Amino acid sequence: GKISTSNNYKDAFEIMNSLAAKDNAVAQNKLGTCYFFGRGVTYDPVQAVNWYKKSGEQGNSDAQCRLGICYESGFGVATDYTQAVYWYKKSADEGNNSAQYNLAICYEFGRGVAKDYAQAFNWYKKAAEQGDSYAQNNLAICYEYGRGVEKDYAQAFNWYKKAADQGNNSAQYSLGYCYKNGKGIAQDYTQAFNWYKKSAEQGHSDAQYRLGICYYIGQGITQDYTKAVYWYTKAANQGHSNAQNSLAVCYENGQGVSQDYAQAFNLYKKAADQGNSDAQNNLGHCYYYGQGVTQDYTQAFNWYKKSAEQWNCDAQYNLAICYEYGRGVEKDYSQAVYWYTKAADQGHAGAQNNLGIYYENGRGVAQDYTQAFNWYKKAADQGHDDAQNNLGNCYYNGKVTSKNYTQAVYWYKKSAEQGNMYAQSNLGNCYKYGRGVTQDYTQAFNWYKKAAEQGYVNAQNNLADCYYYGRGVAKDHSLAEYWFTKAAE
Repeated sequence: GKISTSNNYKDAFEIMNSLAAKDNAVAQNKLGTCYFFGRGVTYDPVQAVNWYKKSGEQGNSDAQCRLGICYESGFGVATDYTQAVYWYKKSADEGNNSAQYNLAICYEFGRGVAKDYAQAFNWYKKAAEQGDSYAQNNLAICYEYGRGVEKDYAQAFNWYKKAADQGNNSAQYSLGYCYKNGKGIAQDYTQAFNWYKKSAEQGHSDAQYRLGICYYIGQGITQDYTKAVYWYTKAANQGHSNAQNSLAVCYENGQGVSQDYAQAFNLYKKAADQGNSDAQNNLGHCYYYGQGVTQDYTQAFNWYKKSAEQWNCDAQYNLAICYEYGRGVEKDYSQAVYWYTKAADQGHAGAQNNLGIYYENGRGVAQDYTQAFNWYKKAADQGHDDAQNNLGNCYYNGKVTSKNYTQAVYWYKKSAEQGNMYAQSNLGNCYKYGRGVTQDYTQAFNWYKKAAEQGYVNAQNNLADCYYYGRGVAKDHSLAEYWFTKAAE
């Protein structure tokens, strides 16, 4: 019959001991558990294994599974993965879902048996169909990544859902991820948020981090920096490097928390020391600008390099800047080109623009106007205002490509509308001289004014000219003198 669940473990042990001596397999298994946990008897893992073995040899599937665990973990017996698989298989064949799950793990990772994803899938499926939430979660992973079975996002979603509904926090996190990215289900940010929250509340660090992102950008929930900080902190305290980096960003910008550069630096350092490339790049920034730490270009260079070597394109760009200006390292235009190219090839617009400048001027690389034009175009197409202005110059001057004032105006305008003072001034010139556009002194005046107010000397001179001669504006010698003086300062 059933053993009493009272705290009188000693009495229970005596009863089990008596029955086990009579070769009662159930009693032998329970006796092993008494020794395993030290209930009613002194804790003794060797005796636990001994009684599990007696029971397992009589065909008790629970004891067989427990014996497999002992062999796998080296509990009361020398670690032996082959023996672990042997006993898991015996138990699994009897339909024990825990053994089926453990056997699947052995096949997945090649413990005591040759790695075999198909076998792992089969055993996960058997356990999952019996309602084992861990097996359901791992079965979903098999479907998601095509391990031992053809990739099937819908099936992955279904099994994550079954496990998540049982409270499995890993599955809840993955279900949130499915909803966020529309994997196997229609994209739904609110549902993603809800499942991340369930998982996060159970302490899942990835879910806590993702929940922080939801609050930070207002995805699936109203934007709330304070709550973003709360969840980033939860994950960061568990050593989650992405959360540490994101939390540092909040401290750096004063988002949801008082601005604190020293705290930002400390958090970037924690994440960077774990190899987080974004944090390494951000830590480089701290050293470069002396933010939260004494300015140190050498340290900035070192951290940018660590990040750049992990293919972080922002760090590759920053490393190129260090080589360009000789900050923290000897000036080296060839190395600058090398790292700008690395970043540019990954689509970094700033690097593409700077690489264009290097090719146009033959700095650190053989002069090549075609390459310059091509890199300016790539960056300009991404909306980079300096590149748009440079591309405008290419068309205006006809140095890099055929002269085309209409195209020059097109690109100057794109850049000028983003506030680029050089493009504003250049666009002013186009209107002044009627190049690529109908001559219009009023438009010329307006664009010169925008650039002049940003402090661009050429535009200030041209604006003064407009006031002096009354071009596009009423003649005003006092204002002309004002802008001539500003330009001369």
